Amino acid sequence: MSGNVLACRLGSYKQFVETAWTHLPTIGVGHIETAVPTADEAADLRARLDASGLRVSSFQVRLDLSDEGVVVKAGEGFAVCEQFGVDRVFTSVRTPDGSRERAYARLRAIGDAAREHRVIVVIETHPDLATNGDVAAETMRAVDHPNVRVNFDTANIYFYNEGADAVGELGKVLPYVEAVHLKDTRGGVGQFDFPTLGEGVVDFPTVFRLLNERGFVGPFTMELEGTKGVERDEEQIKQHVADSVAYLRRSGCVE
Repeated sequence: MSGNVLACRLGSYKQFVETAWTHLPTIGVGHIETAVPTADEAADLRARLDASGLRVSSFQVRLDLSDEGVVVKAGEGFAVCEQFGVDRVFTSVRTPDGSRERAYARLRAIGDAAREHRVIVVIETHPDLATNGDVAAETMRAVDHPNVRVNFDTANIYFYNEGADAVGELGKVLPYVEAVHLKDTRGGVGQFDFPTLGEGVVDFPTVFRLLNERGFVGPFTMELEGTKGVERDEEQIKQHVADSVAYLRRSGCVE
């Protein structure tokens, strides 16, 4: 669909991550997700982006809600994101010491820091604050901050939940989604089996349609983790990524 921003998480290339910088432009993917750089890494990342023509659509920042200094550390990461002009910050969080209220309060404070740097923190579909649509929606309502939103992972829904499906869970959290991880699965709780997009059970066209109808156009970030026990060489990894992109184009999800 016109206007959708398609990105790829650099980790999709596994040990051949260097290949991503030259391969993604050849298959028409112009955006990446990667870890926020340290001060020492920032210049190198800028040079790589300039040389490849790629852009960062989301940075990953690690946030430990049990850390008393998490808000200050988050702000430092968000400042780097702002310097790069990146407004989506991907993270995964858990409840500290079993206290949901403490988690919500810290996420609210993190949201304030994010707002100062004009970024939105997007929480991954992981236990225990965004395990599924119901849990993620509950967290969003409790935190109640416009700069704390959801990164909806289309395959993690199946990995962590018995009897759930991506479309149904997306509907529960649709107003809060500000980033998406595109990952397919053959289904099964705890089954690390994430094939090429289009080879599993995820209904990607409907996922895109629902989000587009809400006005969301990305970033839609491919996170291609593969299948446990199946090793791919460099050419197979490149084909894995290219075939996933081809499927998304063939199915009308992206141009």
